[in-house]
Amino acid sequence: MAQYSIGQIEKISGVKSHVLRYWEEVIPSITPKKEMSGRRIYSQKDLEIILRLKYLIYTKKFTIEGAKNQIIQDAENIEKNFDAVMAIREIRADLSELYFLLQSLKNERNSNGK
Repeated sequence: MAQYSIGQIEKISGVKSHVLRYWEEVIPSITPKKEMSGRRIYSQKDLEIILRLKYLIYTKKFTIEGAKNQIIQDAENIEKNFDAVMAIREIRADLSELYFLLQSLKNERNSNGK
């Protein structure tokens, strides 16, 4: 998985490092790991959240609090969608199993009737 320093995040996102450090304090979703030296190491997920925050704050003109709430809502929607996708996959597997069972019974009847 990709790892980024604060300088790399600043270059990629165009968000100044002091703003990134502030966002870390107020947005619990941004959780860079810190090395023993205190150097921040950001994950791909952190970068995606930072880019989303930048969009919400600078383009959509959200407040920090509004952007934070939107990020939380986005995460909840993703979780709900994931649960729905998993349920659909389970139903699809059950339907496939029933289909093959019915095909098997149909083939058995056809072979016994000949």
